[in-house]
Amino acid sequence: MDRRLNRKVLLGVSGGIAAFKAAQLTRLLVKAGCEVQVVMTPSAHDFVTPLTLATLSKRPVLTDLFVRDGSGAWNDHVHLARWADVMLIVPATANTIGRMANGLCDNLLLAVWLSMPKETPVFLAPAMDLEMWRDEAAQANLQKLRVNGVRTIGPESGELASGL
Repeated sequence: MDRRLNRKVLLGVSGGIAAFKAAQLTRLLVKAGCEVQVVMTPSAHDFVTPLTLATLSKRPVLTDLFVRDGSGAWNDHVHLARWADVMLIVPATANTIGRMANGLCDNLLLAVWLSMPKETPVFLAPAMDLEMWRDEAAQANLQKLRVNGVRTIGPESGELASGL
Protein backbone atom coordinates (compact mmCIF):
# COMPACT_ATOMS: atom_id res chain seq x y z
CA MET A 1 0.00 0.00 0.00
CA ASP A 2 1.32 3.45 -0.97
CA ARG A 3 1.70 5.59 2.14
CA ARG A 4 2.52 8.78 0.26
CA LEU A 5 0.34 11.70 1.26
CA ASN A 6 0.05 13.21 -2.24
CA ARG A 7 -1.08 16.56 -0.84
CA LYS A 8 -0.32 20.10 -1.96
CA VAL A 9 0.87 21.91 1.16
CA LEU A 10 1.17 25.66 1.37
CA LEU A 11 3.69 26.24 4.15
CA GLY A 12 3.66 29.75 5.58
CA VAL A 13 6.70 30.76 7.59
CA SER A 14 6.55 33.87 9.75
CA GLY A 15 9.40 35.66 11.45
CA GLY A 16 10.22 34.04 14.77
CA ILE A 17 13.12 32.01 16.09
CA ALA A 18 11.09 28.82 15.63
CA ALA A 19 11.25 29.39 11.84
CA PHE A 20 14.25 27.05 11.78
CA LYS A 21 11.77 24.20 12.40
CA ALA A 22 10.18 24.89 9.01
CA ALA A 23 13.23 23.34 7.32
CA GLN A 24 12.75 19.98 9.02
CA LEU A 25 9.00 20.09 8.45
CA THR A 26 9.53 20.82 4.75
CA ARG A 27 11.91 17.88 4.44
CA LEU A 28 9.47 15.53 6.19
CA LEU A 29 6.51 16.65 4.09
CA VAL A 30 8.41 16.19 0.83
CA LYS A 31 9.65 12.79 1.99
CA ALA A 32 6.01 11.85 2.73
CA GLY A 33 5.06 12.66 -0.86
CA CYS A 34 3.73 16.18 -0.51
CA GLU A 35 4.28 19.05 -2.89
CA VAL A 36 5.34 21.93 -0.65
CA GLN A 37 5.15 25.58 -1.64
CA VAL A 38 6.78 27.84 0.93
CA VAL A 39 5.56 31.41 1.40
CA MET A 40 7.63 33.44 3.87
CA THR A 41 7.07 36.80 5.50
CA PRO A 42 9.93 39.22 4.94
CA SER A 43 10.96 38.96 8.60
CA ALA A 44 11.18 35.16 8.36
CA HIS A 45 14.29 35.68 6.20
CA ASP A 46 16.09 36.84 9.36
CA PHE A 47 15.66 33.37 10.89
CA VAL A 48 15.90 30.88 8.01
CA THR A 49 17.03 31.48 4.44
CA PRO A 50 14.79 31.07 1.42
CA LEU A 51 17.62 29.07 -0.18
CA THR A 52 17.36 26.42 2.53
CA LEU A 53 13.60 26.04 2.14
CA ALA A 54 13.76 26.19 -1.67
CA THR A 55 16.36 23.43 -1.71
CA LEU A 56 14.28 21.22 0.58
CA SER A 57 10.94 21.92 -1.13
CA LYS A 58 12.36 21.77 -4.65
CA ARG A 59 10.34 24.91 -5.43
CA PRO A 60 11.15 28.60 -5.36
CA VAL A 61 10.24 30.27 -2.07
CA LEU A 62 7.83 33.18 -2.41
CA THR A 63 7.87 36.30 -0.25
CA ASP A 64 6.73 39.30 -2.24
CA LEU A 65 3.48 39.90 -4.05
CA PHE A 66 5.40 41.42 -6.94
CA VAL A 67 8.46 39.89 -8.59
CA ARG A 68 11.22 42.50 -8.22
CA ASP A 69 12.98 41.88 -11.55
CA GLY A 70 11.30 44.62 -13.59
CA SER A 71 9.17 42.08 -15.49
CA GLY A 72 5.86 43.22 -14.01
CA ALA A 73 5.22 39.62 -12.90
CA TRP A 74 3.52 38.86 -9.62
CA ASN A 75 2.89 35.94 -7.32
CA ASP A 76 -0.81 35.26 -7.71
CA HIS A 77 -2.07 34.85 -4.14
CA VAL A 78 -5.50 33.64 -5.28
CA HIS A 79 -3.97 30.91 -7.45
CA LEU A 80 -1.68 29.86 -4.58
CA ALA A 81 -4.64 29.62 -2.20
CA ARG A 82 -6.69 27.54 -4.64
CA TRP A 83 -3.70 25.28 -5.43
CA ALA A 84 -3.31 24.10 -1.82
CA ASP A 85 -5.00 21.11 -0.21
CA VAL A 86 -3.93 22.41 3.20
CA MET A 87 -2.22 25.48 4.65
CA LEU A 88 0.22 25.26 7.54
CA ILE A 89 1.74 28.32 9.20
CA VAL A 90 4.86 27.30 11.09
CA PRO A 91 5.77 29.21 13.16
CA ALA A 92 2.72 31.38 13.67
CA THR A 93 4.00 34.41 15.55
CA ALA A 94 1.80 36.63 17.70
CA ASN A 95 2.18 39.30 15.01
CA THR A 96 1.01 37.04 12.18
CA ILE A 97 -1.85 35.63 14.27
CA GLY A 98 -2.99 39.15 15.16
CA ARG A 99 -2.86 40.28 11.54
CA MET A 100 -4.79 37.20 10.42
CA ALA A 101 -7.46 37.65 13.11
CA ASN A 102 -8.01 41.24 12.08
CA GLY A 103 -7.98 40.76 8.31
CA LEU A 104 -4.78 42.71 7.70
CA CYS A 105 -3.02 42.03 4.45
CA ASP A 106 0.42 43.62 4.13
CA ASN A 107 2.46 40.67 2.83
CA LEU A 108 2.08 37.72 0.47
CA LEU A 109 1.44 35.19 3.25
CA LEU A 110 -1.50 37.20 4.57
CA ALA A 111 -2.86 37.78 1.05
CA VAL A 112 -2.81 34.01 0.47
CA TRP A 113 -4.46 33.37 3.85
CA LEU A 114 -7.29 35.80 3.09
CA SER A 115 -7.79 34.13 -0.30
CA MET A 116 -8.00 30.57 1.04
CA PRO A 117 -11.22 28.76 0.12
CA LYS A 118 -13.20 28.18 3.31
CA GLU A 119 -13.15 24.39 2.80
CA THR A 120 -9.32 24.26 2.78
CA PRO A 121 -7.99 23.32 6.23
CA VAL A 122 -5.66 25.84 7.84
CA PHE A 123 -3.38 24.93 10.75
CA LEU A 124 -1.29 27.29 12.88
CA ALA A 125 1.63 26.28 15.07
CA PRO A 126 1.80 29.21 17.49
CA ALA A 127 5.30 30.03 18.66
CA MET A 128 5.98 32.83 21.09
CA ASP A 129 7.25 33.59 24.56
CA LEU A 130 5.11 32.39 27.47
CA GLU A 131 3.93 35.86 28.50
CA MET A 132 2.99 36.65 24.89
CA TRP A 133 1.07 33.37 24.73
CA ARG A 134 -0.81 34.18 27.93
CA ASP A 135 -1.66 37.73 26.83
CA GLU A 136 -5.40 38.39 26.55
CA ALA A 137 -5.06 39.96 23.11
CA ALA A 138 -3.10 36.99 21.75
CA GLN A 139 -5.67 34.55 23.13
CA ALA A 140 -8.55 36.63 21.75
CA ASN A 141 -6.90 36.63 18.32
CA LEU A 142 -6.49 32.85 18.43
CA GLN A 143 -10.10 32.40 19.52
CA LYS A 144 -11.30 34.58 16.66
CA LEU A 145 -9.38 32.39 14.20
CA ARG A 146 -10.61 29.15 15.81
CA VAL A 147 -14.23 30.30 15.53
CA ASN A 148 -13.57 30.70 11.80
CA GLY A 149 -12.27 27.14 11.48
CA VAL A 150 -8.52 27.61 11.87
CA ARG A 151 -6.95 24.79 13.87
CA THR A 152 -3.94 25.10 16.13
CA ILE A 153 -1.10 22.67 16.69
CA GLY A 154 0.56 23.12 20.08
CA PRO A 155 2.30 24.98 21.41
CA GLU A 156 4.52 22.58 23.29
CA SER A 157 6.37 23.56 26.43
CA GLY A 158 10.13 23.66 26.56
CA GLU A 159 13.13 25.93 26.73
CA LEU A 160 12.66 29.15 24.79
CA ALA A 161 15.22 31.27 22.99
CA SER A 162 14.90 33.72 25.88
CA GLY A 163 16.20 31.03 28.20
CA LEU A 164 12.87 30.66 30.02
